[in-house]
Amino acid sequence: MEYLLSHIEKELFGTTAEGTPVYQYTLINKNGLIAKIITYGAILRELWVPDKVGAFSDIVLGFDTLQEYEEKNSNYFFGAIVGRYANRIAHGRFSIDGVTYQLALNDGDRPNALHGGVKGFHSRVFKAIPLKTPDGPSLVLKYFSHDGEEGYPGNLDLTVVYTLTNDNELKIDYLVTTDRPTIVNLTHHSYFNLAGEGTILDHELMINADHYTPVDDKLVPTGEIAFVGGTPYDLRSFKKLSEAIEPLKASTSKGFDVNYVLNGKDKEMRLAAVLKEKNSGRRMEVYTTEPGLQLYTGNFLDVKGKHGRYYRPCSGLCLEAQHFPDSPNRPNFPSTLLRPGEEYRQTTVYRFTLKE
Repeated sequence: MEYLLSHIEKELFGTTAEGTPVYQYTLINKNGLIAKIITYGAILRELWVPDKVGAFSDIVLGFDTLQEYEEKNSNYFFGAIVGRYANRIAHGRFSIDGVTYQLALNDGDRPNALHGGVKGFHSRVFKAIPLKTPDGPSLVLKYFSHDGEEGYPGNLDLTVVYTLTNDNELKIDYLVTTDRPTIVNLTHHSYFNLAGEGTILDHELMINADHYTPVDDKLVPTGEIAFVGGTPYDLRSFKKLSEAIEPLKASTSKGFDVNYVLNGKDKEMRLAAVLKEKNSGRRMEVYTTEPGLQLYTGNFLDVKGKHGRYYRPCSGLCLEAQHFPDSPNRPNFPSTLLRPGEEYRQTTVYRFTLKE
């Protein structure tokens, strides 16, 4: 069934514990794909994509209620825009122009700052502007982050635009400006399961990266940029995830939780990864302008989610386009420094097709 006109719907999703209303916007493209996005955390709550016989399934993990997102999502980050700094910063500490900044250590028993802090972008309420574009329905989400929020310097203007294109892509554009030197590293943190249920162990994955950044026992990069050849991290050709994860079960991370150094030029759109699932026939291609891609296989999932399902390890996986973890403390990594007068821009695209 083809929709003659794509459209957008708006409804009240709930009210935060602080009394702020949160809205859900439903984007539907001309082919019937559906993305449901809430203003809390700019979270992608649902993404309905057809399989090889035309049946639609929701292929991202999440919660049913706003209360669950408020109470539990700082442990999982389901579907959220993550920042100011996605991933880990060792000891929660970095310096700019000789000034040292200390962030909250919120990475469990590891001494790291993680995903923007205790109340990062994943738990802020954004302002939303729905747009109909020639490419498909869009949702513009804006947030103003004050100087000193979660320990980061500078007032930050953030704009995130989700577009559900008529080419069956979920496109995410980011734009950030600041009035003081600061660090910025944003990502989208959906957990995907192309089967719509069960685990991702039967999925096949390819990542377009010859190198990765090894980590220590605190899951922070050592600073080395290592060749994937001969390691369990070699995903340059399709590999079934059950087989790929097996050698990592005894590791600190219990599975994949690693940053890949993508092939190609930074800031140029290129293929980062392809995920496919045989039974449904669904295939997802990831394109990005970012230098890195964090693969996380949901190693510590343990929570009741949407549709009455319980999420356990490997119920979904994240493909997070971003800069490298701990970049502010690693001069050999691409810089995440943003100064006044500069713009942080990023585009990441998740493209859905049926497997060849």
